[in-house]
Amino acid sequence: MGLLDNLRAGLAPAKEKVSDLAQQHGGKIGQGLDKAAKLADEKTKGRYSGKIQTGTGKAKGALDRIAHKESDGTDGDVMPPPTSSPPSSAS
Repeated sequence: MGLLDNLRAGLAPAKEKVSDLAQQHGGKIGQGLDKAAKLADEKTKGRYSGKIQTGTGKAKGALDRIAHKESDGTDGDVMPPPTSSPPSSAS
């Protein structure tokens, strides 16, 4: 068993705990993200509204992936594993 395997095995309980907490407190975390986004937008006088909203949306998406990891049986990877596609023929 290599170093990476040891790390993964050691982090598995922590990932489960984070998933459980995200499921239990997802609403409050989302509200906190919205509150922080609003405050940041006010402090920057709206100059970065688009970037703030994009970041907030990505954070909420990550929270959803973490919270639903256990229920759908996935491991929460952002990108699916690569699949091989047949070579295209140029004619």
